[in-house]
Amino acid sequence: MKFEIAEESRPQLKLLILATLLSVAIWFASWYFPFASYLVYPLQLFATFVHEGSHVLAALMTGGSVQSLTVSPDTSGAVWSVTNSWLSQMITSSSGYLGTTFFGILLLVWFRYKFSARNALYFTGGFVTVMTVVFGLLAPMWNFLSAKVTFASIAFTVISGAALAGGLFAIAKYATEKWVNFSVAFLAVQCLLNSVFSLKTLFVISATSDSHSDAVNMANATGVPAVAWVLIWIVLSIVMISIGLRLYAVSGRSSQNDLPFED
Repeated sequence: MKFEIAEESRPQLKLLILATLLSVAIWFASWYFPFASYLVYPLQLFATFVHEGSHVLAALMTGGSVQSLTVSPDTSGAVWSVTNSWLSQMITSSSGYLGTTFFGILLLVWFRYKFSARNALYFTGGFVTVMTVVFGLLAPMWNFLSAKVTFASIAFTVISGAALAGGLFAIAKYATEKWVNFSVAFLAVQCLLNSVFSLKTLFVISATSDSHSDAVNMANATGVPAVAWVLIWIVLSIVMISIGLRLYAVSGRSSQNDLPFED
């Protein structure tokens, strides 16, 4: 089947390529230049909130309950949940990496279909706010005796979540249309890249150790080796990204805006 980029998608595609190149440059720079890690740090925290938030939504949607969501200064995170079935446990454990991929694709397609980029940022900021207040603050306080969290972890989760949500709301409200559009494309790319890089790291960890992870949770639930689950998630992520990019490239409505950063 011949694959051709729709003419009306070319302006947004140029913006997406720009966001991707900038994102990759920042990520690689952070590996070799320590100061560049400060640029990546808030992006990694954002991806962690999306990852852990996906666990929360999966647990609730499959009939489980959530005791706490925490994000740590090293950009790792944890969700303590109670699931009511084997299937619920599998879906909840698998939702972190796949949920981050889906969130990136959702922003990508949202931008492609010319929906309001400001609303996308408001929605994203609202998502981080809910995860921070309800599951990062109220839930662990309510379940403090049973949830495995500390006051320090709650404090960092609330502070980082408030900073991220405040930044997203500020961009949505005060930034020009050019920068709002770029921000949505940039966040979409961040989610997709973070998912891919994190799965690569998880594959190495799962192949060389038995450190606790989502893949280990799946292995305990099914008896299938953790590294096999990582490979399954990698394949599913690639399929999801391929579908998302195809929707981005070949589908669209009538043009609403010109390419951001063009006068």
